[in-house]
Amino acid sequence: MSVASSLEAPPPVRVSPTVVETLYQFNDSPLLTRQAQQESNARSYPRRIPLALKRARGIHVEDVEGRRFIDCLAGAGTLALGHNHPVVIAAIQQVLADELPLHTLDLTTPVKDQFVQDLFGLLPAELVKQAKIQFCGPTGTDAVEAALKLVRTATGRSTVMSFQGAYHGMSQGALSLMGSLGPKKPFEALLSSGVQFLPYPYDYRCPFGIGGEQGVKINLHYLDNLLSDPEGGVHRPAAIIVEAVQGEGGMIPADVQWLRGLRRITENAGVALIVDEIQSGFARTGKMFAFEHAGIIPDVVVMSKAIGGSLPLAVMVYRDWLDTWLPGAHAGTFRGNQMAMATGSAVMRYLKEHKVAEHASAMGERLCEQLRALQQDFPQLGDIRGRGLMLGVEIVDPSGEPDTLGHPPAFGRLASLIQRECLKRGLIIELGGRHGCVVRFLPPLIISAEQIDEVAHIFAQALPAAIAAL
Repeated sequence: MSVASSLEAPPPVRVSPTVVETLYQFNDSPLLTRQAQQESNARSYPRRIPLALKRARGIHVEDVEGRRFIDCLAGAGTLALGHNHPVVIAAIQQVLADELPLHTLDLTTPVKDQFVQDLFGLLPAELVKQAKIQFCGPTGTDAVEAALKLVRTATGRSTVMSFQGAYHGMSQGALSLMGSLGPKKPFEALLSSGVQFLPYPYDYRCPFGIGGEQGVKINLHYLDNLLSDPEGGVHRPAAIIVEAVQGEGGMIPADVQWLRGLRRITENAGVALIVDEIQSGFARTGKMFAFEHAGIIPDVVVMSKAIGGSLPLAVMVYRDWLDTWLPGAHAGTFRGNQMAMATGSAVMRYLKEHKVAEHASAMGERLCEQLRALQQDFPQLGDIRGRGLMLGVEIVDPSGEPDTLGHPPAFGRLASLIQRECLKRGLIIELGGRHGCVVRFLPPLIISAEQIDEVAHIFAQALPAAIAAL
């Protein structure tokens, strides 16, 4: 049975003209009105996706007005199997039926032990044979914080290197690793030391103005020289942290040769390599983990989002040479979420048994083919990129002055209009990247070929409407 056919999908979304006209007229909705009045000014998604949701199944969500949407945000990649998948529901019901403890701090249980075995069964054998696991607070940012403490303790060094365009979370330590300057501005004095930023291999906007294979070579040469030059003015760092595919930074996949070179350079320099798989992990990129495309073995892997089977959970797996910190060096009350471990195990087994990574690869290529076809008629689609079902389209202004590589400038305003027009037509997508110019596709991995075609169809309808609204 195929991944798509293993769960019967609801009928395709059909949004009437009335819905299109009234989608943004939510002033009379008491839920949205109270949210705007009572929630923090830091709230983000409701500003761009003004929906009050009441139920969901598979790749679809329904709002309180009865409107149904294809969800290509999927909890920012959390919902690998979509909403309320039967294996997730069954795992939750079994935990409740068996009267298992729901909260155990870091005490072990059969559920926790099974979770660890299932996770280690997905990781490369070379990593597993020397692996340790740390259960963190139930967010990816806490796993990043744990990784920072781990490598600094083990190496006795304080500096960490990150990359331009990086996103690793919003707590203070993780925020210091972020490429985007906006969220860091209020804390500039607190975040100004201990982190050095490096150029990421962003081929379409190559930081060296070259691109292609030569751009990758220069990038690696720069990094190698930085770590080996005794007159370079840079202290040897405790670690380098990297996303094999930058998500919030604009769905930018790192060249596999660059990742191999990065691993070689860090090993030669005695620098730990931390790979952030919080969004890219668990079959999303067409491999179980994005770093597997390059065949490398990191020193640390941080994981969250899909690992909990749609419930909050975060872990860090690392090589045992780093395991020098003291008992209690990193703790958290909610690191013992048994229900999330049960649902996480259920999802991991499903991903493996149903070859979901291969399905995600095929569906991602299907969507890319249709986006590339649209690119022939819409020069505003500047770059189509990503891996598996972690895809982005960089929106550009064809009338603007091109950069040194001949690419038009980013067009964030048009990207916002495209998002709005997609939402009107029943498709939830998110934006990211520099200037908010990248339309991001992160659908549940169970999406079928027919549903991919519908996503592409809605996107194709939204493009001319967005351009006309400029």
